[in-house]
Amino acid sequence: MNDLLITSLLIVTLFAILGSGVWIGLALSGVAWIGMELFSSRPAGDAMAVTIWGSSSSWTLTALPLFIWMGEILFRTRLSNDMFRGLAPWVQALPGRLLHTNVIGCTIFAAVSGSSAATCATIGKMTLPELKRRGYPDDIAIGSLAGAGTLGLLIPPSIIMIVYGVSADVSIAKLFMAGVLPGVMLASLFSGYLVVWALLNPGRVPLADPPMSFRQKLFESRHLIPVVLLIGAVLGSIYSGVATATEAAGVGVLGSLVLSALQGSMSWTTFKESLMGGTRLYCMIALILAGASFLTLAMGYIGLPRHLAEWIGGLQLSPVALLTALMGFYIVLGCFLDGISMVVLTMGVILPTVQKAGIDLLWFGIFIVLVVEMAQITPPVGFNLFVLQGMTKREIGWIARVTLPFFFLMVAAVALIWLFPGIVTLLPTQMG
Repeated sequence: MNDLLITSLLIVTLFAILGSGVWIGLALSGVAWIGMELFSSRPAGDAMAVTIWGSSSSWTLTALPLFIWMGEILFRTRLSNDMFRGLAPWVQALPGRLLHTNVIGCTIFAAVSGSSAATCATIGKMTLPELKRRGYPDDIAIGSLAGAGTLGLLIPPSIIMIVYGVSADVSIAKLFMAGVLPGVMLASLFSGYLVVWALLNPGRVPLADPPMSFRQKLFESRHLIPVVLLIGAVLGSIYSGVATATEAAGVGVLGSLVLSALQGSMSWTTFKESLMGGTRLYCMIALILAGASFLTLAMGYIGLPRHLAEWIGGLQLSPVALLTALMGFYIVLGCFLDGISMVVLTMGVILPTVQKAGIDLLWFGIFIVLVVEMAQITPPVGFNLFVLQGMTKREIGWIARVTLPFFFLMVAAVALIWLFPGIVTLLPTQMG
């Protein structure tokens, strides 16, 4: 049976299982089990047990529940409200007003976590209830959060950049530097879209707060001090070398507990609710991760990613056509695999083709990260869509639809770095 037929069969099976209302993590595991049973000689049950245990007991993954718990603490205490009070005066003048807090919050937090899911979940816990309370429409609030949450992969530190750097033998420090300007550019595109949306839909944006003088704005900014101190502690512990990203997540939880206790907004009930809320959300994400890991293993045994990559490599395309084909290839692959798996399974075949086409491997690394970001918000296995579905209880199709404009903004970002490669190469070149 050829690869296209196998791919089509697995996609149809996945949609059928998801459509029946089965939990997403179980649906992914089910498709992987069917794929292994039908198209590989490896016993599916044994592989499933080993893979799910391995993905669930990863030390690196420990950062995710800790960052989610930190978001729950901020959401349930005065800290998230204080963040809004501090930011609100500065974004009131912009069309879209407080919607920009999604983009600003995700941009800042992306520099802390390096994970798209953690960025989306943590900032969402802080912003979505507050935006809803203030009367902002759900569609643009959730869509902008799903889009901006992907910045966790592009703005360093980024786990995918490390994986790519090792696979392609490219300096990881230079990759981190190369991700800064594209990350800022993408955040600016998202904010620019919110401005245009607000100008086209003035009736859907709540009224501005009363105008303030510059001194009043500065005075209101005092509410940002606790959150800035918290982010500073997390970022500082990472960049000073005192803590790893996982240990820094622990610093974030401890800091948020201390700050909320000092403010008097932490009670035993709040503590229990934040812990249970974080546990529920992480268990949902962990089940999806386990299912995605098993599906990745199944795809590897069947050999689909390698065969598809070899097929693209054999087409003898021009650089532009090659990159367009690779973009489509990775978006389709994103229906089955998480970002790290996509890079690991395909780089060995793709890199020689890319080098032969004369494409700079440093630039290509940022291209890959952007395309993997797109896969984070592409149904049926867009990870950010799942995280938001768990948080908002909305249909996955509805979330995908409201996120679509941000997907096209990422396509525009890829076009911009192709037309102006200096956006990627400027900082690494100056670094030497």
